[in-house]
This record gives sequence, C-alpha cells and structure tokens, in this order.
Amino acid sequence: MDLLTIKQRFGIIGNAPALDRAIDIARQVAPTDITVLISGESGVGKEAFPQIIHQLSARKHGPYIAVNCGAIPEGTIDSELFGHEKGSFTGAHEARKGYFEVANGGTIFLDEVADLPLSTQVRLLRVLETGEFIKVGSSKVQKTDVRIVAASNIDIPNAIETGKFRQDLYYRLNTVPIVVPPLRERNDDIILLFRKFAADFAEKYRMPALDPDDEARNILLHARWMGNVRQLKNLVEQISIIEQNRIITGPILRKYLPETGNRDLPVLYSEHQVKGEFSEREIMYKVLFDMRRDINELKKMIVEISGQDVFAGGVHAPAQSSLDQLYNEYRQPAADHGHTVVHQPVEQDDDEPFSPSVVLEESLSLQTKEMDMIKRALEKYTGKRRNAARELGISERTLYRKIKEYGIKG
Repeated sequence: MDLLTIKQRFGIIGNAPALDRAIDIARQVAPTDITVLISGESGVGKEAFPQIIHQLSARKHGPYIAVNCGAIPEGTIDSELFGHEKGSFTGAHEARKGYFEVANGGTIFLDEVADLPLSTQVRLLRVLETGEFIKVGSSKVQKTDVRIVAASNIDIPNAIETGKFRQDLYYRLNTVPIVVPPLRERNDDIILLFRKFAADFAEKYRMPALDPDDEARNILLHARWMGNVRQLKNLVEQISIIEQNRIITGPILRKYLPETGNRDLPVLYSEHQVKGEFSEREIMYKVLFDMRRDINELKKMIVEISGQDVFAGGVHAPAQSSLDQLYNEYRQPAADHGHTVVHQPVEQDDDEPFSPSVVLEESLSLQTKEMDMIKRALEKYTGKRRNAARELGISERTLYRKIKEYGIKG
C-alpha cells in the first residue's frame, strides 16, 4: 500500500517529509511483530500510527486495544493491564481479565507509557521478553501473544536519568522508533489542515466553510502551535461556531490564537533551552526585567499624577547594587553558556534615580512574581505540569520543586 492510500485510509493530512518518513516506517514494520515506540509532542496525532501498524499486519483480524496509561490510577493499573482474581483486593468481587489477556492474538497500544509506575514496568518487561504475565492475586503464569506498540510525549532518556523509567524496558520498547514531527515543523501542511478542518466543521454544523485571508494565513504559518494538530482543530471548530463572518482576517484569528512560547516570555527564547540550571537563571532574568519595567512605569505614573519629579533627589547606589546588579548577574551568564537568547531592550534610563524604598519592596517581590508566573502557566494548561514546564522554559523536575517550595495547590 502506497503512502497516499495510507493517508486517505487513516485520515492523515500533510506532505511534510518527516511525516512521510514516519508513515513509511510504520508501513514497513507492520508485517513483523517487532515492538515499536512512537514519540512526539502531545497533539501531533500519534494515535494514528498504531492503527496503521495493526491494520497492515497479519493481526488485523485480531483485537486492537488502546490504553492511556496516564489516565489509569497507579493503584489499579496492574489490574487493568493484567487482570485480577476474585478477592485479590478490596472491591474485587469477581475475577477480571486484563487487557493483555483480552488482546491475545492482536495489538495493544500503550499510550503515555512513560507514566507507568516502576512496579508495572517490571511486569511489562516480562511480557515483552517471555509473553508471560500473572494476574493480581494469582500465582498462575499465563501466556499471551500480543504485539505491543507504545507511545510517549516526554523524553524517556531523561526519565531514565531521573529514575522514573527503566532503561532495560526502554531498549525493549524502542526496537523500532517512529518520530512524529510537531506541527510547527510542517509549515506546508498547516493551511491544508486548516481547510480540511474547516470543511469538516462546515458539514457538521451546516454552514459555509471558513476562508482565511492572506494575513490570517501568515499568522497560522508563524504560530508556535504548542498543542499541535489538536490545537489547530479546536481553534477551527471554535471559530466556525462563534464567528458569523466566514472570511477570517488577521484580527479575528488573533482573538482565538493564544500567545504562546516566547510571546509569554518576551525577554528570552532558546530552541535548545529545555532543562537544567540555565533555564532557572533565565526565568529569574525575566522576573528581574519585569521588575525594572514595572518600577519605571510606576515612577512615570507618580510624576504624571503629582506634576513633579518626586525622585529627583533619589539615590542611585541602592538601585545599582540591588536590582540592577541582580539583573546583570542573571543576564550575563546566558552568553557565557553558548545559548541563543534574544533579549528585549529595557525601556529605561539606567542613570535615572530610583527610590531605595521602592527598590527594596520590589526586590522582595521576586518570589511572588515567580509564583505568579508558575500559577498562570498551571492555570493555562489546567494543571498539566509537563506543558506548564515547557511553557516556562524550565525542566519538569524544577517545576515540581518550585511547586513544593511555594506550596502551590492544584
């Protein structure tokens, strides 16, 4: 089956070389029983690839079960996957088959496999190596013939380093890797996807399809699409329902396209900045930048209200020795580490005097500002810490530590 036929059959839109490569690997590996690990950001459409592998394999007439490992509580995941015997735990009123038993002769898709507890990872490794498993509360070894396809949107090697994922399991799952590219690396596909979704929702809601103008198309092509194809689809559906005008202009589109990535962190942006101490340094640099800007705006406001420069006799030294010194301290190492950092110009005259009391008060609010940034990121992604960490430009581990340190709830 050629690539075009596969795309039509499974509803895949796009012609990006990286996407075609991923589909071609899935097509080649399908006739075998090799374990496959699919990686890619959330929302890129990873769920289509295990279906391609299953439908093009000799197991296509067998069961196909998709399991979201991140959605099952840790206390019940073993029972869900491997089954349990009657009375094996509180509430186990009868014996139950697990997914590996039900999917015998077919394919099981383990989505978000990196969210599995370590104890469950040991059980999964045994299935991969011997095809054997034991139900919860049983001592009887059972056999299963299941093709496993796994997927993850996090960096599993990093999870291995932090002790959250077994290295031996990773190598067993990663026999053949398939990498699904993010939408921002598929520029030529963005407009195609927009028009496809617009046509689908026009038919669903019985209304004319949306048509983006030149400005809107330019905005679509340059957006970062942190939610990838899922975000684009949701955006098209939202506009289709709310907007009466079927010609989508730039101003209309901007109302629905949230500012993401470096737009939320205007001081800096690095494509390679994903983890480590340097990211913490950069977020502190942003906090200090915002403080300088806020102080400058506050001074201007007071001058406008009072009609005179109440800071004319201010002292320069405290400002330079406290806020500016911290600002420069966090700013300078960015160049020393060889990272690509774009700094927004500071709209302030450094020779302009500051009030020492204002500087002290603002300096003491560093933690408050950082807490506010973290809370806003968590609220934006409805508590999903992985996405919030990516938005803030810090590692997930650092975000966990900050949440615990500040006692942030939710």
